[in-house]
Amino acid sequence: MSDEALAAFGYELGILKRIRRAGWWQAGVRDPESVAEHSMRVAQLAGLLAAEEGADPARAAYLALWHDTQETRTGDLPHTARPYLTKPDPRQITADQTAALPERAKNSVRDAVAEYEAAETPESRCARDADKLEMLLQAVEYRDIGVARVQEWINSALNGISTETGRRVAEVAVDLSPMTWRR
Repeated sequence: MSDEALAAFGYELGILKRIRRAGWWQAGVRDPESVAEHSMRVAQLAGLLAAEEGADPARAAYLALWHDTQETRTGDLPHTARPYLTKPDPRQITADQTAALPERAKNSVRDAVAEYEAAETPESRCARDADKLEMLLQAVEYRDIGVARVQEWINSALNGISTETGRRVAEVAVDLSPMTWRR
């Protein structure tokens, strides 16, 4: 039964590859990245930020991997929906998602989501900053290909980053062309 539960949860997680980041449609992006694509770069950035901040990169990346998995059940809700909906508790959704999993797997995921949501550890702060930084990088990438209405996302990211490394990277990223990585 536990192997079946792990496989079933694996299929549920696959939904993240098909859910598009809905807020970008409001900016005029026709085919925004998926939640899975977003989460991948968030995890990578979380590990990098944690390394620079003296935190555990593997833990920060792990927290980031789970930060949006609840969207298999809710979809990606844009910020414009907030005045009309009560935000579901990610810990409750995760508890429902993982109820059938074997104990160690269940606790690993639930603990990661709880730590991310509490934002009390250096790793959780790095993961949360990585989420904002990824949004900022994506906004700059969209701006670079001609999407004009991304400043709101850039401002939101800049205002939400708390770590020193995250703030420094964000400030540089705003004015850096996404094509500079090819140097």
